[in-house]
Amino acid sequence: MPRSLDGLTLAPVTDQAPGQVGTGTRFAYHESEGRIWAEYAGGDIARGHLVGTRAGDRLDFRYVQLRHDGTTASGHCVSTVVELPDGRVRLEEEWEWESGPGAGTSVVEEVGAAAHRLTESQVS
Repeated sequence: MPRSLDGLTLAPVTDQAPGQVGTGTRFAYHESEGRIWAEYAGGDIARGHLVGTRAGDRLDFRYVQLRHDGTTASGHCVSTVVELPDGRVRLEEEWEWESGPGAGTSVVEEVGAAAHRLTESQVS
């Protein structure tokens, strides 16, 4: 099983459509006993949360987010955890909105420790 997500910061490798996560979004992950959760913010997202489970290299979670324009959205995502050759973690994701139409794929990767931490000001 790839290493724990606990304490890792991940970011999308490409931008999604407006109002969704993008390269400026940071996810602060936590993991304990098969449970995962994260806070996220940045780009068009003022605040987001995800909660779910992990079985081996598979994550299954729900997410909800508040955009800077005051709208909200929620959905479901299934991700595969991959360890990259350089030791960083990548999540290969398949997601679908539950609050409206739409589905797609995305990739988030672990970012450098000091430079890209989710700061308190991003989630305040």
